[in-house]
Parts: sequence; structure tokens; C-alpha cells
Amino acid sequence: MTAYKTPWCGCCDGWVAHMRAAGWTVEVVEREDLAPIRARYGVPDRYAGCHTAVAGTYAIEGHVPADDVERLLRERPTGVALATPGMPAGSPGMEAAGRQPYVTLLINRAGEATVFGRHNGA
Repeated sequence: MTAYKTPWCGCCDGWVAHMRAAGWTVEVVEREDLAPIRARYGVPDRYAGCHTAVAGTYAIEGHVPADDVERLLRERPTGVALATPGMPAGSPGMEAAGRQPYVTLLINRAGEATVFGRHNGA
């Protein structure tokens, strides 16, 4: 997996640590602007998180839990990305911010999203 992040984002480092703890090998590439990366992989700006990773043929946008990434690659649903928009408290890398319900979204080629996973009571 390759994770694209900005140089100044500490919560992205927390997400990378979460993925590594789950057994992933993660190469980190720092960029000051991630919009071109999201555009290349078909992630609309409205679903943006603070980092974008690539696993297999999918983009992984934001603080998506490792279990959801593993399920995505196991089930191989039609789509281009899995996203956790924003920076929800209690998501991987955002644990220190508290805890709030959040969802992960499967994004299709048309930029539409459906709920893929529910977390923290969402």
C-alpha cells in the first residue's frame, strides 16, 4: 500500500501506524497538495479525508479502518475507492479526539457513494 499525505499531518501518521499494526506494508509519500492524487484515483473532493492511500486497484481515502480495507480487497465490490470523509473522532489515527459514530463509503466510478461500513455505533 502507498499512502499519500501532507508533511505536517500527525493523524495521518497515526493511521499509517494502525495499518502497519494490522500487518500492512505502507510506503509513505509526502505531497503538499493531495487533490491531484484524489483526482487520479477518482475520489471526489466531497469525500476527501486528510490522506489518500492506494491498495490494489482501490483508493483508500481518509481514516478507513484496516478491517474495512481487508473486507474491500476480499469482496472486490465494483467501485474505485473506500472513504471516511473528514476526520471523525475515534477513527484510526483520530483516537485522541474522542469518539463519534462514522461510516465508510464505497465510491463508484460516477462519484456516487453507498455505506460500506458503520463504526462507533453509526
